[in-house]
Amino acid sequence: MTIATWNVENLFLAGEADGPKDEAAYQAKLASLADTVNRLAPDLLGLQEVGNPEALAGLVDLLDGQWHTALSTHPDGRRIRVGFLSRKPLTVVADVTAFPADFAPLQTQDTGVPLNAMGRGGLAVRLTPKTGHTLLAAVCHLKSKLLTYPGNRHSPRDEGERARYAAYALWRRGAEAATMRALADELLDGDGRTRDVVVMGDLNDTPQAATTQILYGPPGSQIGTGGFTRPDNGDAARLWNLAPLIPEKQRFSRVFEGQGELIDHLLVSHALLARVDTDQVFTGADGPLPSVNGQPAERRGAPGSDHAPVVARLDY
Repeated sequence: MTIATWNVENLFLAGEADGPKDEAAYQAKLASLADTVNRLAPDLLGLQEVGNPEALAGLVDLLDGQWHTALSTHPDGRRIRVGFLSRKPLTVVADVTAFPADFAPLQTQDTGVPLNAMGRGGLAVRLTPKTGHTLLAAVCHLKSKLLTYPGNRHSPRDEGERARYAAYALWRRGAEAATMRALADELLDGDGRTRDVVVMGDLNDTPQAATTQILYGPPGSQIGTGGFTRPDNGDAARLWNLAPLIPEKQRFSRVFEGQGELIDHLLVSHALLARVDTDQVFTGADGPLPSVNGQPAERRGAPGSDHAPVVARLDY
């Protein structure tokens, strides 16, 4: 079985805000995305930045074989949301936005009402990869590192504003990571040694980032550390990031201002880690990735995506 996560970058219909400007550009984007999915042939694909569900249906029409879809009912202000494509039937088990109950609402801008929910919902599904086996999968898209200032500006008025809004974004991404960790705890149900669970998505930061590590659960034993081969009491609750298994030369899923960074991740439970083909974890870009900057509108209507899929083969 092959699993993957991919930010498909503003999947909208032609003429929609943030979408391709005309039908030709829209069809070119769909064709490029479909070529990548058909080449990688995933059995379960977590998606980020699905705008119009009709655009996703248009993509599915170009894919080989039959597919089942599930989309979060909680898009953000730009109308992008997460979802899944699967060759097996899916059952939605959670579609969450609310922060954990102990969180106070967070300040996310200089003025306005504090927030107590994720900007984009986190979606969890159940499927049967093989008779007698259950896989629980969650997908998310955490708060972007690209900062947006009042008036939808992407440039600050001064360094004070930049620092404040960077802090707001970090707090929000951390709260969203904690929300997804709470969802992971529900899926693991205290039994990650026997339950196959994967949490995937665009975490908008690297494997070492504090916000990303919130999702790992108990510290220690990550791949490549001294404790990896030693079982401990944290194994039942821990998630392992498969990032260290990606060949070093391709260990990035986006290029920002010329620098590669791995911000898209696959995290697996102890039971599922045993199923991972360690030689088959990779980023699946179809050619060089474009270098993006802090002005996302510059890529409106560009074919393909500014992210690479992150892919892993599992033994089922």
